[in-house]
Amino acid sequence: MRRAGRRCRQAREDGPMENGVGQEPGVSEPPPADGTSAPRPPRARPRLVFRTQLAHGSHTGRIEGFTNVKELYGKIAEVFGISPTEILFCTLNTHKVDMQKLLGGQIGLEDFIFAHVRGETKEVEVTKTEDALGLTITDNGAGYAFIKRIKEGSIINRIQTVCVGDSIEAINDQTIVGCRHYEVARMLRELPRAQPFTLRLVQPKKAFDMIGQRTRSSSKCPPEGRVSTGKETLRLRAQGPATLQEGPSAVEEEAARRVDDLLESYMGIRDCELAATMVEMAKCSPTAAALACALDSVLGEFAFPQEFVAEVWAAVCSPHGGQE
Repeated sequence: MRRAGRRCRQAREDGPMENGVGQEPGVSEPPPADGTSAPRPPRARPRLVFRTQLAHGSHTGRIEGFTNVKELYGKIAEVFGISPTEILFCTLNTHKVDMQKLLGGQIGLEDFIFAHVRGETKEVEVTKTEDALGLTITDNGAGYAFIKRIKEGSIINRIQTVCVGDSIEAINDQTIVGCRHYEVARMLRELPRAQPFTLRLVQPKKAFDMIGQRTRSSSKCPPEGRVSTGKETLRLRAQGPATLQEGPSAVEEEAARRVDDLLESYMGIRDCELAATMVEMAKCSPTAAALACALDSVLGEFAFPQEFVAEVWAAVCSPHGGQE
């Protein structure tokens, strides 16, 4: 999907590929027969090589040649001799479990990638005494859903063994590996009240200086951190080649933050890349009804409520009328 209002370097159809990004060939064409001056050969783009480490400690590796998150995990796994399924999620420029630095669909060209791998497995029993558990779910784009936020004063907040960054592997012994975040959030929402259930969680492997750390977020938190705001980034895509493009503007970031807040409020998930995609679609939709049709055709599996779509359209196209 094309990002509105952004200069994007698209891959040439017939050019060679480097890091999933179309590379312009460096061989010039022969001069024209009519004697006119030949066009200057296009400048070849440099290879895109990213530095990476395992978050709990490792040597520094270098990766290239990926176009989406699954391929990125495969490249990291190859460098460190592990299985891609060992990787729960990645953060940018910090080894800590910092959800503000979570790797989404864009990587700054100078970003350092830290991979958080599977650590200990734990099971907790939870009794749903109210409708909301106080969890916000996201996923890594490669089959694992995990906890992004824990609301202060909530049911989960009172269970000290549950932490931000824990991957949810099973609910009542039913595996959820491979499920998207919205599916996991729906399962948890639909659990009956007053009936205990079991969560099987996998925590990220921790370095010594991270043991005992329990990160939690209140209902209000700062916008998603982007290390490379205003700089060129690599945009990863589920389909098609990755592209080099300018980082989002301040207006686009604010619109995406509003939509991400609405995703959490209505659906119990946070997904900055999904929010950015919805901003693009809303900007191309003259009305909320048109946005609803566009979302149904592309993201129909989410089954977005009508009032949610109306608020998204208002937040993007009439931000002063949206929620503060």
